[in-house]
Amino acid sequence: MLLIYTHKITNRLTYTMRHLFVQMMGVEVSFTTKVEDFIKHQGPKITYTKQALQNEFFIRSNDLLFEQGINDIQIKVQDWEGIPCFFKTDDRSNIPFDIFSASFYLLSRYEEYLPHVKDQLGRFPPETSLAFTSGFLEMPVVDLWVREFFKVLRERFPDIKIKERKYRFTSIINVTISHCYALRGLGRSLAGFFYDFSRFKLSRIWNRVVVWFNPKKDPFDNFSSLMEIHKKFKARTMFFFQFADYSTHDKNISIHRNRFRYLIKSVADYSIVSLSASMAAGESVETLKVEKKRLSDLINRPVKYSRMRYNKVFVPYTYRDLVEAEFTDDYSLGYTHYLGFRASTSVPFSFYDINLEVQQPIKIHPFAICDYALRNFKTKDEVYSKLDGMYKSTKFVKGNLVMVFSNELLGGKHRIDWLDLYQSLLKRYYV
Repeated sequence: MLLIYTHKITNRLTYTMRHLFVQMMGVEVSFTTKVEDFIKHQGPKITYTKQALQNEFFIRSNDLLFEQGINDIQIKVQDWEGIPCFFKTDDRSNIPFDIFSASFYLLSRYEEYLPHVKDQLGRFPPETSLAFTSGFLEMPVVDLWVREFFKVLRERFPDIKIKERKYRFTSIINVTISHCYALRGLGRSLAGFFYDFSRFKLSRIWNRVVVWFNPKKDPFDNFSSLMEIHKKFKARTMFFFQFADYSTHDKNISIHRNRFRYLIKSVADYSIVSLSASMAAGESVETLKVEKKRLSDLINRPVKYSRMRYNKVFVPYTYRDLVEAEFTDDYSLGYTHYLGFRASTSVPFSFYDINLEVQQPIKIHPFAICDYALRNFKTKDEVYSKLDGMYKSTKFVKGNLVMVFSNELLGGKHRIDWLDLYQSLLKRYYV
């Protein structure tokens, strides 16, 4: 048991310590504000406050874990063992920065509570994030900090043991439009035909006609190919289906179409299937509950995992809604058009609600790779060159590398064969 002495025990402090020590290192931890209890403790112990008591392992604390609410914090990034870090300490501290406050800042998405200009879909813009502006977006710095910190801790306490995690790879297929032309009904099909005709989109007109006579030729209907690819590998794969009413942003096949319903049920026989929430569900918790129940009733099993439309996560409100709708895990935290770790970690973590100062009962699984962020690459080798670094660093820290592809993009035309690229990435990164 590791004992931590501090001058004040707060929800922020216990949340951060338990994630870093218990969840990431497998080291049990307890807390005390009594000096005599700390001195009597015979096992490993750390002082986390402003002043060291004796010659113990000491980390000088920043004020962040003892505050409430949001403050405008000035951050200066420095270097520790080749890893960017911030919240510098002084020479008395055993490591040169407050790893606990820095980790809380990144994991809680503290900066997303601060005033910022959202993009056109209402999302937090990655270009304004600390990780992007400081050049460490593609590094799981929290995980790297923990690994280096444990080395320092073990020098002082050689008997302390860590519970080794295992590297894990998860591939997500996000299905917000299951078919491009098929299963759309006469009205929507004719409307699409005349829309393409008015804009002289001859190739789309031809493709429509082909699919009308042979629905199996629909470019987005690549589910059989995906299932065959998944059978070749032992990688964990998940399908997230949108199962929503038609709207401006949500244009999937009607939930009442039997062939669409059969598709979802058939995929659920071989893979994890859960909910890709609609844009409307992201704005209404009641709609979110309805979509969840519809999908659960269809596949006859609980729906516990979620993904938000366009990866639109509005902290803390999105996670409060997901908790109210009784989701246990979310796979939306990442950037659509940028590669990297939005919360600077590859390890799943519980969400901390800063406004309420409580840990919410939902686990966040951050993704690092989204297919739309790969569209500017011209060859597979360029993609490998970019992604190999994130794969190696994630495997080094024994984290979880989560990759998101859509059946829509996998069925589209591009300078790269997307389906072939997808298969090659599974083969390259799942072990």
